[in-house]
Amino acid sequence: MTSVSAKTPEWRNVDRDVFYNEIVPANRPAVLKGLVANWPAVRAGAQSPQAMNQYLQGFDINRPFVTLIGDPAIKGRFFYRDDLKGVNFERRREAFAVSMDRLLGLVDAPNPPSVFIQSAAIRDHLPAFEAQNRLDLLDDVAQRIWIGNSVVVQTHFDPFDNIACVVAGQRRFTFFPPEQFANLYAGPLDATPSGAPVSMVSLLEPDFERFPRFAQALEAAESAELEAGDGVYIPYFWWHHVQSLSRFNVLINYWWNDAKAFLGSPFDCLLHAVLSLRELPPRQRDVWRMMFEHYIFQGGGEPLAHLPVEQRGMMGPLTPERAQSIRADLARLLGSRPG
Repeated sequence: MTSVSAKTPEWRNVDRDVFYNEIVPANRPAVLKGLVANWPAVRAGAQSPQAMNQYLQGFDINRPFVTLIGDPAIKGRFFYRDDLKGVNFERRREAFAVSMDRLLGLVDAPNPPSVFIQSAAIRDHLPAFEAQNRLDLLDDVAQRIWIGNSVVVQTHFDPFDNIACVVAGQRRFTFFPPEQFANLYAGPLDATPSGAPVSMVSLLEPDFERFPRFAQALEAAESAELEAGDGVYIPYFWWHHVQSLSRFNVLINYWWNDAKAFLGSPFDCLLHAVLSLRELPPRQRDVWRMMFEHYIFQGGGEPLAHLPVEQRGMMGPLTPERAQSIRADLARLLGSRPG
């Protein structure tokens, strides 16, 4: 196991005022000790995996879950195959009871296969759970549930803010700030094991010869170990590696994004830049780097302050109507390009 000495700060008795006025503006991970310790689900998990299972089964509405299953040889690390032409696990759609019976049957196995119910939407599968297990910090953010044995979630980032709450078991989180992107050796952005882009470096067994810059990422890393009832805030785009430390684990998380919904995904812009900018001659690309800095990132302040707001055209304040118009123009232009 790679050692990370820096520890994520811990906060206790966090309320909405502290969360939104102190923790979120700091833009770094924060352990929220005892955040959900009063949840009935946490009390059930403290009794036994069987009690946790019985509690969750009471909310099941018989919609199939997607369960990931990996050979014991993967040691819980759901990842690519060695040739990168697929993944090292299989996905099965099956009844919740079937997945849970499998997990419970493996609790005492010496070398079990890896089993993981990953990111299932509570409102789609266990809808009454949320009424009994609420997080007052957030307004109507949907819950997702993660259940498994000793699994490893590979280092990845999400385009969301995130609060993750340990309901049963223990988990170790390791965090890397967004500026370590280049040192984390991201895999293919459009062919990922489970949706989120992942680092190609194993945190538990890093190959520094193949990934030398990962040593710099480790210098910027921090870690935290969470017990049942604890939560952790993970800011937008912070990379995180999650290792389950118990043979049976349950986690609830909340993803949200404060950006205006009509903006769409910045990933669309990245793809368009790959198409339109990346292969330009260097001197042309440098011009467009300057244009993005000026108009998009506004390093020199408001770039159109010299124009009346109503005369700023597509570069003016973005409204849902203007966003729709720009998308229509883009679709028309892309559709007219040769090849």
